[in-house]
Amino acid sequence: EPAARSSANGRTSPNDRNPQPPTTKHTNKRAGTEPAARSSASSSRAPAGGRFDVGASGCWRLASSGMVIDANPSGHVCLTFDFDGPSLWLQRRQTTPTPISRGEFGAVAVPRLLRLLAARSIAATFFVPGHTIDTYPELCRQIADAGCELALHGYAHELNVGLEREEEVRILSRSIEAIERTSGTRPVGYRAPSGDVTEQTLELLIEEGMTYDSSLMGNDYRPYRVRLGTTFPPDGPPRWGDETDLIELPWSWTLDDYVYLEFVTFRRMLMPGLRSPVEMFENFAGDVEWMARDVEHGVCTVVFHPQVIGRGHRLLAMEDWLDRIADLGVSFNRMDEIAATVATGFEFGIEDSADTSTVS
Repeated sequence: EPAARSSANGRTSPNDRNPQPPTTKHTNKRAGTEPAARSSASSSRAPAGGRFDVGASGCWRLASSGMVIDANPSGHVCLTFDFDGPSLWLQRRQTTPTPISRGEFGAVAVPRLLRLLAARSIAATFFVPGHTIDTYPELCRQIADAGCELALHGYAHELNVGLEREEEVRILSRSIEAIERTSGTRPVGYRAPSGDVTEQTLELLIEEGMTYDSSLMGNDYRPYRVRLGTTFPPDGPPRWGDETDLIELPWSWTLDDYVYLEFVTFRRMLMPGLRSPVEMFENFAGDVEWMARDVEHGVCTVVFHPQVIGRGHRLLAMEDWLDRIADLGVSFNRMDEIAATVATGFEFGIEDSADTSTVS
C-alpha cells in the first residue's frame, strides 16, 4: 500500500538525513492497492516536522531550501506558475492599454494563489521573467517568502529562436541577477518563454550551472537527462546526441491552462480559449489519476498562469481539483526538490514493462 501523504508533502531537509537516493520498493499499483489517505497537509495550520516557519506575508514557508524529498509511490505533482505579467504582451508587441492590463491582472491574482497554496501547505514553482521582477519586486519577494521557488523565464519573455548567443547570454545573466536580488538565492531551473528552446539555450543553461530545464516534452511522468548534439539526417533516423547533467522535468500543452482558457487574437490566428475550467480540470485530474494508478513515483508537471487562472470561478475549480487529487495520496513538490532528488540517482516514473508473451 502506498505510504501515507506526509504533513510536509514528503520533504526532508539535508540536515535531517544524508541526501542519498531514496530506497523505496516498486510495487504494482494495478494489483488492487488503495491510495494513501489524506493527511493534515491540506490544513492551514503549520505542517508538522519543524521545517516550516511563518514568512512576512503570513504564509507558511520552508525553513530551509535544497531539500531532497521522500519518494512517494503514488506520485508527485508539481504546480508551476508562469508569472509573465505585461512581458508576455510586450513580446507580442501588443502594448496598447488593454493587452497590457491583462498582464497587470497577474499581479492581482498572485496573492490569491499564495493564499490558496498556503491553505493546503503546498509550495509551488513560479517561473518569473526578470521584467516581472523589476515591475513587481515586492510581490515577487512575497512569492519567495511564501516558500515557493523562483525560476528563470527569460527577461522580457523573449523567444529563444533567432537570438544571437551574446544577446541570450545577456538576457540570462540579467534574469539570474534579478532572482538572486529578490530571493537571496541563485535560481537552479529554467522554462523557455512560449515553450520553445534551442540547443544554444540548453548549452548556456549548462554553462551557468542550472540543475534543470522544463521546456521539453519527451515524457510525461519521468524526468530525464537533456541530450545535446542530436542531428536529423534527411536520409535516415536521428543520430541521438550525448546526455548531459541537465535534468529535464517535462511539461505538455495538455496540462497548461493558457490554451484551454485564454482568448487571444493574433494577426493570422484566433485562439478561442474560454472553455469551462471544470472541463479543463477533469482532463488534468485524469492525467494525475492514471499516474497514481499505473506509474511508480511519477512526476506530473502542471502549468498555470496567474493572469489566466486567477479569476474567481477558475480558482474555485482549482480548489476542487487540488482536493480531489490529494485524495489519491500524491505529494506536491517544488521542481527544484524533484531535480535535487533526480540528481542523487533516484528513478522517477517507473512503468511496468509490456507483456508481449502469447497464450498458447
